[in-house]
Amino acid sequence: MGRSGVVIKVGIVAVLMCMVVSAPHAEAAITCGTVTVSLAPCLNYLKKGGPVPPACCNGIKSLNAAAKTTADRQAACNCLKTASTSIAGINLSYASSLPGKCGVNVPYKISPSTDCSKVQ
Repeated sequence: MGRSGVVIKVGIVAVLMCMVVSAPHAEAAITCGTVTVSLAPCLNYLKKGGPVPPACCNGIKSLNAAAKTTADRQAACNCLKTASTSIAGINLSYASSLPGKCGVNVPYKISPSTDCSKVQ
């Protein structure tokens, strides 16, 4: 095999390696924008408590239904975690009890200490 045959084989191997390395990873369909819109009706409850508005529970239910994959659940978890520390006045006790008050089982605790990478 001549020098040009070796160069062609090395080039093909390089292209194949790039294709493997750049293979798409699982991307979440849920964004922080989706989470924010879904939970906007909950903001007053999260700050002051009281009765949970029906629109809030509807948002939680639709967000939970949309989180179909592990990547979706991890994305939602990260958004909730960020929101729980970045929005002033959020009562973390209200936040962690909210899914249960709406009859939704969320597979992780809504808390700044939650390790969202472990959410399945």
